[in-house]
Amino acid sequence: MNILLTSVGRRSYLVDYFKEAVGTTGKVFSANSEKLTSGMAVADKSFVVSRVDSSNYISDLLKICHENEVKLVVSLFDIDLPYLAKEKARFKSSGIELVVSDPWVVDIANDKWETYKFFREKKFNVPATFLTIDDALASLESNQISFPLIIKPRWGMGSISLFKADDIDELQFFYNYSIKKIQESYLSILSSAELNRSVVIQECIHGDEYGLDVFNDLKGNYLITVPKKKIAMRAGETDIAMAVKDDSLLKLGEEISKCFKHPGNIDVDVFKGRDGKQYVLEVNARFGGGYPFSHSFGVNMVQSIVDEVNGLPPSVQSPLTNKVALKSINVLLANDS
Repeated sequence: MNILLTSVGRRSYLVDYFKEAVGTTGKVFSANSEKLTSGMAVADKSFVVSRVDSSNYISDLLKICHENEVKLVVSLFDIDLPYLAKEKARFKSSGIELVVSDPWVVDIANDKWETYKFFREKKFNVPATFLTIDDALASLESNQISFPLIIKPRWGMGSISLFKADDIDELQFFYNYSIKKIQESYLSILSSAELNRSVVIQECIHGDEYGLDVFNDLKGNYLITVPKKKIAMRAGETDIAMAVKDDSLLKLGEEISKCFKHPGNIDVDVFKGRDGKQYVLEVNARFGGGYPFSHSFGVNMVQSIVDEVNGLPPSVQSPLTNKVALKSINVLLANDS
């Protein structure tokens, strides 16, 4: 079976995981709008495609699939998820398994304002979140929240335009500066329609941060949650993590799975506050930057997906616990072609 990973970027480790999963029975291809990325370098073959917001993007991907007998497509980037989710039927009609959540799930995950509203309505604990400075100031004046506050893109990822404000002057500066930086980055692809409402202001939760990988089978049935305590962060992604066994986090993951019924993996950021509550911060409807830790702890969701597409039952092992894993930096030679 041949596999295509879209918007692969720097996630060369996921290319390697899928290559290990298919072994000698298939190839793993990468697609990206830029050639010089590590994820393109390690693939069996790489394809430079249009930007995700191009009218040709989906056609480019389908052409690659048809010409290379691809049976499984997995996206590694938040920004192409909405485009893929709307075209799932086109891939299915060609006999291609596209691992992407339903459009409404992708919209909630990509939009931090919608994430906040969704989990609040479902009675999960969430940090107070605001779309305007005036609303945040009103809550400050009524002592419902206090500084510091977090300013970040409504449609964003990693640490791009993420700031902490310790007073009103910083709040106003970082709010406006964040909008400016969004305009100058690829985040503008999803933010352009509501640029003046493209930043959220969020209560800062003090406590320990965890990442959850919530795994379902390809039909959306719950399999397992892997909780990891974040020990160190770099550029908005987990750099060092420890596998933990925490019944409350396992229960939280299962509850989120039942809400979304997503295929494959979603990545959830959670804070355990000093008040003892668990707060849901963000969701990525894809393999997130924390997945390599789950993989290192013995939970091979990549293999489970490949097996399921091949007609085998999905299966994942329970993770190791009380183990620590660290990300490393590798240097690769770019492909000549």
